[in-house]
Amino acid sequence: MYLGSDVRVGWGYDAHRFAAEPPLRLAGVVVDETRGVHATSDGDVVAHAVVDAVLGAAGLGDIGEHFPSDDPAWEGADSMQMVRHAAMAAHEAGWYVAGCDVTVVAESVRIAPHRKAMIVNLADRLGVIEIESVSVKATSTDGLGFVGREEGIAAVAVAVLRSLD
Repeated sequence: MYLGSDVRVGWGYDAHRFAAEPPLRLAGVVVDETRGVHATSDGDVVAHAVVDAVLGAAGLGDIGEHFPSDDPAWEGADSMQMVRHAAMAAHEAGWYVAGCDVTVVAESVRIAPHRKAMIVNLADRLGVIEIESVSVKATSTDGLGFVGREEGIAAVAVAVLRSLD
C-alpha cells in the first residue's frame, strides 16, 4: 500500500531487566512502586520505544545516537524528555507526529489503571493534537521468555509522521 510521500511510519522496541531501585515508570507514569529496571536513564521502555519509532520514521537514526548510554549526562535522565527531543527533531526535519501506538509486553505489570495518564503524557510530549491518535495497550507472553519469567519488561511502538508541507 502506497502511503504517499507525505507520510512515514517508524517502529521502535525496547526491553530492560528488572534489577534496580523502584519505581517502574512507563510513559512517565509510575506503574509499580516495588520494582525498577536496570538502565542508564530512568529505564522507561515505553518512552524508549517511542523515541526509536519517531526517530526512525523521520530518518534521524536511533536513541543510541541521540542519547548514548556511555554518556554520563543521561544517567537517571527523564526518558519523557527524550520523547520530546525526538518529536522536536522530527519537526525540525519537516515532520510532525500524527499518531503513535504502543504495546507494553509484561507478565504482571498492570497497565489499565495507568493507561489514560500514559496516553496524556505521550500526546503532550509528542505534540499530538488529537489525544485519540495515541494508543497504549498491553499483552503478556503467557509465561514464555524473559518477560514470562518476570525477569524484565518490553515495549514496542509505531509512530506515524506526516510532512509539515
